[in-house]
Amino acid sequence: MRHFMKWKSIFLLTLFTFVTFSCDKEDDGTNEEETSSTIVETAQNTETLSSLVAALAKADENDDSDLIGTLNGDGPFTVFAPTNSAFNELLASLDGFDSLEDFDTPEEKALLATILQYHVIGGAAAASTDLSEGQELTTVQGEKVTVSLEGGVFIDDATETDAEVVIPDVNASNGIVHVIDKVLLPQAILDALNDGDGMEGEGKNLVEIVVETEALSVLEAAVIKAGLAETLSGEGPFTVFAPTNEAFVALLNALGDDYNSLDDFDTEEEIALLTDILLYHVIPAKVLEADLAAGSVATALADNSLEIIAEGDTFFVGDASEANANITATDIMATNGVAHTIDKVLLPQSAIDFVATLQAKNIVQIAQETDDLSVLVEALIAADAGLVETLSGEGPFTVFAPTNEAFVALLNALGDDYNALADFDTQEEIHLLIDILKYHVVAGTAAFSTDLTDGQMITTVNGGDVTISLDGGVKITDASGDSSMVTTPDVEASNGVVHIIDRVLLPQSAVDFLAAMQMKTIVELAIETDDLSLLVDALVAADAGLVETLSGEGPFTVFAPTNQAFADLLHFLGDDFNSLSDFDTEAEINILVKVLTYHVVAGTAAFSTDLSNGQHITTVQGENLGIILNSSVHIDDATDTNASVITPDVEASNGVVHIIDKVLLPQEVLDALAPATPNIVELAQSVDDLSLLVDALIQADAGLVDVLSGDGPFTVFAPTNQAFADLLHALGSNFNSLADFDTPEEKTLLAKVLTYHVVSGDALASGDLKNHQRLHTVQGEDVTVILNHGVFIRDKTHVNAEVIGADNEASNGIVHLIDKVLLPQEVLDQLH
Repeated sequence: MRHFMKWKSIFLLTLFTFVTFSCDKEDDGTNEEETSSTIVETAQNTETLSSLVAALAKADENDDSDLIGTLNGDGPFTVFAPTNSAFNELLASLDGFDSLEDFDTPEEKALLATILQYHVIGGAAAASTDLSEGQELTTVQGEKVTVSLEGGVFIDDATETDAEVVIPDVNASNGIVHVIDKVLLPQAILDALNDGDGMEGEGKNLVEIVVETEALSVLEAAVIKAGLAETLSGEGPFTVFAPTNEAFVALLNALGDDYNSLDDFDTEEEIALLTDILLYHVIPAKVLEADLAAGSVATALADNSLEIIAEGDTFFVGDASEANANITATDIMATNGVAHTIDKVLLPQSAIDFVATLQAKNIVQIAQETDDLSVLVEALIAADAGLVETLSGEGPFTVFAPTNEAFVALLNALGDDYNALADFDTQEEIHLLIDILKYHVVAGTAAFSTDLTDGQMITTVNGGDVTISLDGGVKITDASGDSSMVTTPDVEASNGVVHIIDRVLLPQSAVDFLAAMQMKTIVELAIETDDLSLLVDALVAADAGLVETLSGEGPFTVFAPTNQAFADLLHFLGDDFNSLSDFDTEAEINILVKVLTYHVVAGTAAFSTDLSNGQHITTVQGENLGIILNSSVHIDDATDTNASVITPDVEASNGVVHIIDKVLLPQEVLDALAPATPNIVELAQSVDDLSLLVDALIQADAGLVDVLSGDGPFTVFAPTNQAFADLLHALGSNFNSLADFDTPEEKTLLAKVLTYHVVSGDALASGDLKNHQRLHTVQGEDVTVILNHGVFIRDKTHVNAEVIGADNEASNGIVHLIDKVLLPQEVLDQLH
């Protein structure tokens, strides 16, 4: 029986291409010479396509195939034709196919016909100049090929290797032929070859033999679960020592109650172990019974060897355990190797280690079974930080485990608020408990007492160090400087070692926590300080969560104004503010919040010794404070008067307070307290003599109010009411008021007049203007500045406008009042 290799399909594709080469290019008037030969005749007359012709004939031996007749027909066709060399390269890669005559079954001939059809494009004679990059061509077979023009003309099929067109544009009477250097292969053929459809084999591979052997059904399931079926179906050669079902049952029994079937190998670690075990049964060579010899032999599991043991005329297989396997059957031949059945699952060292760990208890299990560590177990659970799972994991870990009495002593030191671990119930307290527990764990090593040295510093999972002392026993010194005695050393676990100690170790965070418990928060300090009572009132009146914030973790630096400082602020604000309760509107409360947050620096407790001259500190409000050191500490705010620190460095549990003699004011608050500068529209609305200008802006209905309320800057020449009255008089009886600009055309005319008074992009004061200076207006025409014993503006009429009220500043520009409405030429033309 013939054995097909992976690229048998490529060989078939080459045959098809040779046949189709003889198809002529369709006559579209562009052929340089006419030919009377069909595609088949062209191929028959071309020596390098003789294999293609033979492939056509071989495929047509099936009754349902007539490729030669089709390619002798009218067409037009485009054919990609592989050369004989391409075909020969394919044949050389195939096992059992030395020539086309080896395609001798109806299934193989049908396969050949499918491949040949994949080289033919029906309905068009496509010259090489007709092809484009990335173009997809549908073949007669039904699947597509893709054109690539990078560095030549290439045809991309379902494989990873493109065919190159080596001779393009061979014309025939019914189409065109392009000679290629590779047989094209469709996906359907690849799938058929992979499935073995239409092929004959020389026997079964090792996986197929295992599948058909009932006594090896568990081995079959193991190979599938480990994902090794494809590997052991490969070329090989392999030698497999195949454990029987009874051998696998014995292994599962040895692993214990958690392993009743292969389904229990369900974790990534367990599947990796199963894979190791199976690879340990494979020798990457063909070793028959006659080839067996005493000694070590390498397996497919890297760095793991089997021992072939000879005893008389019998051989045994030795693994990493103490029990050898008997060979129960030999020389079960497969297409890719040989199998020998054995009565025991062979175990590499990794499996031996795994079995050993199954029988040992991990650190958590040891703690759970030790009465004097019950509070430690409760703490691990209460922390709810995955520590139980972590310390049940692989490790290795070294754990210093405090006794129950050690935890009781810690609770007593914490005071009346901590009677049990359940009292660690805030987020801060739970984080502290986690810190304490992690400070008892060293990851990455199982350090027995004999591994410890005097003065050794060991970094814990918490990040802090503990120090080892071997004076009078093993002692562990923590961040507090106190030591714990190891009362029971070297309790070995499957994932590390436990040393039981008589005191809970305290990391720096716990030392700080204990110290902070003795101190008051910033808010508590302020409440207890008489001269800060108005500050407390302000914090409450602001109602912005500042009391809660400054009672929180911090750290904060607070500059705290005295009662007199707040009294001075109220006096500065005037009669409307006699007490803090007068901050009663939303806007006023918002100002108070900004004032208060301007006194707070978050993220640091800056004592006076931490401050430097010229230093700038960003406050919670967002603006900076300046530090001035001049015989004492002064604070520079946005005003012209500094605050002096009269009582520095009042330490709190969550920061530090410096008492000052002035309320600090940021620029944002100063801006809010100062009256806002009006914009141009607001300015016009506030001037009685510009009321008609405001009416005109509204009547024009051209968005001018919004524009002149925008960012600017603008320079506006603003006609007075009399100027508008003069304009209306000049326009005649039809225009008695601005309301008479009531048609769309008249409103447009009014808008042009108004925009002729606006210069955009500059705020030009009268002192900036020059004689005969031309200013380009928003309307599009220019006005001219005349300086002659005053400032005049010349428009397109014969009468200049005089600036009678110059330099009225607005937030978005400047306004000059004029005594005449300016008229551009465009408006004059329309009026005339």
